[in-house]
Amino acid sequence: MTHQDHTMVRPWRHIQRRKSRQIFVGEVAVGGDAPITVQSMTNTDTRDVAATVAQIKALEDAGADIVRVSCPDEASSLALKDITAQVNVPIVADIHFHYKRGIEAAENGAACLRINPGNIGSDERVKEVIRAAKDNNCSMRIGVNAGSLERDLLDKYGEPCPEAMVESAQRHIAILEDNDFFNFKISCKASDVFLAVAAYMQLAEVCDYPLHVGITEAGGLTSGTVKSAIGMGNLLWAGIGDTIRVSLSADPVEEIKVGFEILKSLGLRHRGVNVISCPSCARQQFNVIETVTEIEKRLAHISTPLTVSIIGCVVNGPGEALMTDIGLTGGGKGTHQIYIGGKTAHRLNEGDKSIIDHIVQMVEQKAAEIESQNAA
Repeated sequence: MTHQDHTMVRPWRHIQRRKSRQIFVGEVAVGGDAPITVQSMTNTDTRDVAATVAQIKALEDAGADIVRVSCPDEASSLALKDITAQVNVPIVADIHFHYKRGIEAAENGAACLRINPGNIGSDERVKEVIRAAKDNNCSMRIGVNAGSLERDLLDKYGEPCPEAMVESAQRHIAILEDNDFFNFKISCKASDVFLAVAAYMQLAEVCDYPLHVGITEAGGLTSGTVKSAIGMGNLLWAGIGDTIRVSLSADPVEEIKVGFEILKSLGLRHRGVNVISCPSCARQQFNVIETVTEIEKRLAHISTPLTVSIIGCVVNGPGEALMTDIGLTGGGKGTHQIYIGGKTAHRLNEGDKSIIDHIVQMVEQKAAEIESQNAA
């Protein structure tokens, strides 16, 4: 049963997405009725082509739809030509202040420019960047950030606030629109969850451009994941957000993993295995924590959407298994129950076969069956 089917019988699961116009980052659609895309950013020196390509490929393997790279100097923006030739995902060039970097990036393979047109100088310079973007079928992202608002807006409002951030966004929007450029998306980020959510809520009311959603500088893997899930989860649940980036002080691959987990938890997009597991207690009939940790590690290569329940005892195990593709419930005397498609399938004795090996094999077989059916 698909997510759409679920909402027909469970209307409380339905999320009405905000209607936005659609743009393209390379061949990837953003906005409109396109799936919400997940992106990250490299942290290599962009001039180091080999290292940057390697990291982009790792992000591709994790499921990234779009990857951004920083272009602080001419050598970095020119390196995009070699980088884009070796990767499959569209590349966003992160540009600050110098208009020539934007022109160079557009001419060397960037599919999108992350740039604030009001920060790059005269009207003529803005026109040059827009001309380069148009000539090379390059979209843009206006990136408003609470930490770098214009001085006059800070003077006007006294501090970063939702109104100041939205006014900044509207300024940049007007510049692009006045130059007959509409192929762009907008972000309105802050490290403060309340500020970011309020800003995005207001921005969503005053424009119909696609929104790139994120909590900037969210922190390390644990704290940043929690902050991002709360802030972005609120927005996505309200239907706001067309592409997301989780900003973590961690391996960029973790950003993709967390991004997909947020979308999966809201039923907005599904990729890979969704493991439902108990926290374990004295009733567990096998070591739940070790089992789940190893199963998640060994199933990380599966991209087919599947749900697996791993529950240590019969209190909640059978009920959870009813809603999953494959389920394991711990039973007494070393005998555990396996469920397939919500129905009892067979029992597994601890002495017969490793629980982990058995579940991994079942999931891999199920994924292969689904992929074969989809290809038919």
